[in-house]
Amino acid sequence: MPAPEIATQSLNGGKALGHICMQVDTLIANATIDDLRAITRNLLATGTPSLASAFTDAARTRLRQTSAKRIANTNGLFETGIDGIYAIPTTNLDNILARCRSLYGAGMGFASLGLLTSIVSATVGLRWEWDGCMAATLAVIDTDISQAIQSCREELEGGRVNDITSAQDTVGKLWNSVQESLRDVKNWGGEFPFERAADSIECWKI
Repeated sequence: MPAPEIATQSLNGGKALGHICMQVDTLIANATIDDLRAITRNLLATGTPSLASAFTDAARTRLRQTSAKRIANTNGLFETGIDGIYAIPTTNLDNILARCRSLYGAGMGFASLGLLTSIVSATVGLRWEWDGCMAATLAVIDTDISQAIQSCREELEGGRVNDITSAQDTVGKLWNSVQESLRDVKNWGGEFPFERAADSIECWKI
């Protein structure tokens, strides 16, 4: 006898789109995050391009729905280490970066730029060792910004940007933060950590 099925609600809270087999729903509810990641990656790798497109569409809908509920706290991203001089990243930074990566990974690059701008701004006035964990973290963030900009380009090409003026303003704020960081790092003789990001923004016209 077929397994019972339960109705699934659409991501925007509208009418039911279909049904999920109860056993499958039980799997989703109880599988580990690593298992769900492996299952999802395998499904997307072996499925049709339309499946990947439907997946990212659903991801964007979900992320838009939760954005109002998840107001990112960009305070306390860095703290002073035990030496009392150099800055180190905090777990709050990890949480913000995870949110950024979810956004630009789902094709919501412009939404991620605001958070990345806050991160760059938070580094102004800090000092760090050139070979320490802070420098390594900032190098990763530099890559994140470049990937977010690529996501923005695809967002534009896909016709998903309704307000070009707002998009330009978002990029302008990121550029100003990167330039402020550059001036600050020069003042204390450090190594500028956002070189790739600066190049990506400077070469990008929207």
